[in-house]
Amino acid sequence: MRGRVLIVAGSDSGGGAGIQADIKAVTALGGYAMTAVAALTAQDTHGVRAVMPVPPDFIALQMRLCLADIGADAVKTGMLASAEVIETVVEVLTEVGVPALVVDPVMVAKGGQRLLEDRALSVAIKRLLPITTLLTPNTEEATALTGLVVESLDDMRRAACRLLDHGAHAVLLKGGHRHGPVVTDLLVTRGGEHAYTASRIDTAHTHGTGCTLASAIACGLAQGLDAPAAVARAHAYVQEAIRTAPGFGGGHGPLNHAHTVRPFP
Repeated sequence: MRGRVLIVAGSDSGGGAGIQADIKAVTALGGYAMTAVAALTAQDTHGVRAVMPVPPDFIALQMRLCLADIGADAVKTGMLASAEVIETVVEVLTEVGVPALVVDPVMVAKGGQRLLEDRALSVAIKRLLPITTLLTPNTEEATALTGLVVESLDDMRRAACRLLDHGAHAVLLKGGHRHGPVVTDLLVTRGGEHAYTASRIDTAHTHGTGCTLASAIACGLAQGLDAPAAVARAHAYVQEAIRTAPGFGGGHGPLNHAHTVRPFP
């Protein structure tokens, strides 16, 4: 049975984002989640209080053991805070080879804390993007990666095309940071584009939406869906997870990742 997803990312002690959200999303969609923890964070719904990096050699060991024994149908990366970590991840994936790689270019936490070193950005562009099956930046991350101002839908399209030029095979540019009652995410590939729209849900409880979406997409690819279908299912899953969020915490609360399993009590 397909559906094995190796997640290389940072943890979230509050359980709403990072590896914790990734595991929940993959499991809720019927996949099997494995992890290589790339950083430890101390955080709650108000923000990240501290970050403890994991040595690159230990990240590589986690990855190699999972890939050699269980194997993976897809890999998803999240918070890769340093150039050294990105180089390590690229080295392992190039050496082993994986069917699909979904990259969520985590740069800034929901509360505004920066999670990516400056030098790591150029390494990500030069080394990580060329092996990326699907990249999932929001508009701010797309601006950082391309240098383009991303405000309109046409801006999103231009930025996505620039990222394809950098080597990514497909780009899902997320429009949640734009204003307006309708949110549009734009999937751009070398063969065309697909738009995914939804009414904006007026809530503060959106912590971990990016992590969750990327892992849900990776799960779909691991289960044999093509990119448009994997994105469509993931998009619908995240929308319902936001709509039924439990309302935990005093800041940006978590989603209801388990809505496919049971209604939240």
